[in-house]
Amino acid sequence: MGAPEGPASAADAAAEGDEFAVIARWFAPLAATPEARGLVDDAALLSGAFVVTVDTIIEGVHFLPTDPIDSIARKALRVNLSDLAAKGAAPSHYLVALSWPATRPAWEIEAFAAGLAADQAAFGATLLGGDTTATPGPLTITITAFGRPLTLRTPSRADARPGDDVWVTGPIGRGRLGLDVARGRAPAHLPADASAALLAHYRTPTPRTDLAALIAAHAHASMDISDGLLADAPKIAAASGVEVEIDLDRMPTPEEAADWFAPGEVDRLLLAIGGDDYEILFTAPPAARPALEGRAVRIGEVRAGQGLRVLQHGRPLAIASGGYAHRLGRT
Repeated sequence: MGAPEGPASAADAAAEGDEFAVIARWFAPLAATPEARGLVDDAALLSGAFVVTVDTIIEGVHFLPTDPIDSIARKALRVNLSDLAAKGAAPSHYLVALSWPATRPAWEIEAFAAGLAADQAAFGATLLGGDTTATPGPLTITITAFGRPLTLRTPSRADARPGDDVWVTGPIGRGRLGLDVARGRAPAHLPADASAALLAHYRTPTPRTDLAALIAAHAHASMDISDGLLADAPKIAAASGVEVEIDLDRMPTPEEAADWFAPGEVDRLLLAIGGDDYEILFTAPPAARPALEGRAVRIGEVRAGQGLRVLQHGRPLAIASGGYAHRLGRT
């Protein structure tokens, strides 16, 4: 018996999951700048100052196995672009490490690459390189993103100052409600358009790259909201050595929340401890209010002290858990 025939073409090889054919067919076209060297080298070349961030998303942890594969690719890129926006940086390049499980068909990689192609065109980022590997575990995507700072100063979590205002760039809670929609837990009376909008936000959140210049110009401390508003605000407080006070009555909520909850009963605390919002939480001096009002919402103040103080109806709330936190290893 003769040796088995190989794929008839490079396209066939890519469709069958050959690693190098996949790179050449689906990912090399995304690496269109000289720095990437056509993805035929082991390294890329960059020069100049960059803000760098890395995030990993894992099937069953950060997205559902049934999510469309192109939306998974887009989410992987967008969560990194959200970090760049929070640091007042414009997207530039990214690296992708893709661990593809044997349980997924190889032909889905084309749709995965198409999702990346659509978003890198929309947000102005270019693939620089990365790594592909097979895995017996779940689909895992790690993206390292590079951004060009828009000012000489990059806001840190440690830069909040007593007297600052606390701001957020948009509604809080869409990620939490969108996940419930994805899991089939939406209330039966939720209108179809509201359900679709929430699901789209969960699968493909919009990084606030449109506000990166505003953050660069006015923010003291800044970070994106991924684990939940009340989980992320204490990170600024701890890094800055201050108390961050948030008034839930001032927190913007999604339009869809009015349809989700009973009239007059929007659960603001539930929304505030949800994750996957990818809005930006930042502090800024009161002098910046004229520039910020209308583009962000002021939800609190920074005071001398430590930790997080949450108010609702003018009274402090005791918060048992502010949101999501990964537990690494067993105890």
